[in-house]
Formats: sequence, structure tokens, C-alpha cells
Amino acid sequence: MAATEMQHFTLARRVTAEGIGTALLLAAVIGSGIMGERLSAGSVGLALLANTLATGAALVALILTFGPISGAHFNPAVTLAEASQGGVRWVEVPAYIGAQVMGAFAGVAAAHTMFEAPLFFASRHVRAGGAQTFSEFVATFGLVAVIWGCARLRAPAVPFAVAAYITPPTGSRRPRPSRIRRLRLPVPPVTPSPAFAPPTSRGSSSLSSSVRRRRQRYSVGSSRIQLSRRTSFRPNTWATNLPIHGARR
Repeated sequence: MAATEMQHFTLARRVTAEGIGTALLLAAVIGSGIMGERLSAGSVGLALLANTLATGAALVALILTFGPISGAHFNPAVTLAEASQGGVRWVEVPAYIGAQVMGAFAGVAAAHTMFEAPLFFASRHVRAGGAQTFSEFVATFGLVAVIWGCARLRAPAVPFAVAAYITPPTGSRRPRPSRIRRLRLPVPPVTPSPAFAPPTSRGSSSLSSSVRRRRQRYSVGSSRIQLSRRTSFRPNTWATNLPIHGARR
């Protein structure tokens, strides 16, 4: 927003709007992250998608609401960039940044209170290194470029352009491969079916005895057939000896 469009509001109103908007934005970002992590069953990609979509939708609503009042910076980098271009006077910059910091703490406390988490605690994610610093620079530079480009050419499209730029996993929200947790589904215990249950000792003994009897009958029948083949090849001899193979069981 240009300085002439915000002169209708006093500095107190603009700072209050900036603080409330920052608090609501942080509450939406952190709250959606906590809910996505709890409901995604360990899937980091699904939690990240839910967090980015909620952040983009909240940004559209908050920029449309507080943009005409304070410019809806919600970020010290955006405030400094606007001051360098004359959008905000340098005397008002400390008040803007102070309101943003206080609003951020208030939004974090509100989100943690809603989800029954400790009010404030240190982050356990490692955010250091050259890659992390470079990604923060690229994300901030792109955000300021989107705001300036749309504000000069198509000012009504600024909320939607900022939300579209924030929605992809850019900047610090990009998860590292070392922190990705794989989804582990519980494996139910396998119980053997009664039809395939191993036979008992009594059943196994009866089965083995029946098999032995059948083998004995088969050996007796085959020996008689071989004997009949050696003695005679007449049809009536085969007819009389063949039923021996299928003797009564």
C-alpha cells in the first residue's frame, strides 16, 4: 500500500492492525501445522500440503482485511522494503516491527493454547547451514518481488499473488530428507486357520498308519501282477489277477 492511501489512519491504528494480523497469521500457520502433523499419520508430505494450503488461504483473508489499514506487511523484511521505497516512513518502522514481533508471540501462544501444547518451547528442528540461509534469501527476495510487481501494475491481485507464492514449499518449510519419517502401518497378527492347523499326535499317527497300509496293499498287488506277467500272458490270467490291485481296503 502507498503512503498516501494509509494516511487516513493514525499510527496507533496501523500498528494495532499490523499486530493483530500478524498474530492471526501465526496462529493459522502453527495451528494448521500441528493439526496436519497429528492427522497425517506420520506423512510429512501430507502435513506440509495441509500447512501450505491453510497458510495461503489465511494470507488472502488477512491481506484483504488489514491491507487498506496498515499495508498488511506481517514481516519485518517487507516493512524494511516498503520503507526503502517510501511506502512507510523510517520513523514508523520500529513501531511496525515491534507490533509484528509482539503479534507473532501472541499468535504462537494462541495456537499452542488451542492444541493443549506448552505456551512457548524451543524448536527441535535444526535450521542452520549455507543451504538454509540461501533458501531464506531466495524466498524473501521472491516475496518482495511479487509484492512490488503486483502493487505497481495490479494492486487488487496482491493478496492472491502472495498466497500463490507462499503456498509452494519454499523457504524454511522445505523438509530435509533426514527429518522425513516413513509411514509405518501396524501389522495385525496372523492366526492360522483351523482348516490348515497342524494335525495332533493322534491324527498324525492314524494318518501314518493308513499310509503304510495303502503302501503294503499296493506292493502286494504289484508283486502279484508281476508274477502273473511272468507265468502267463493269457487274457483270463490278467482278468483274474487285475482285481488284486484293487483289493478290499
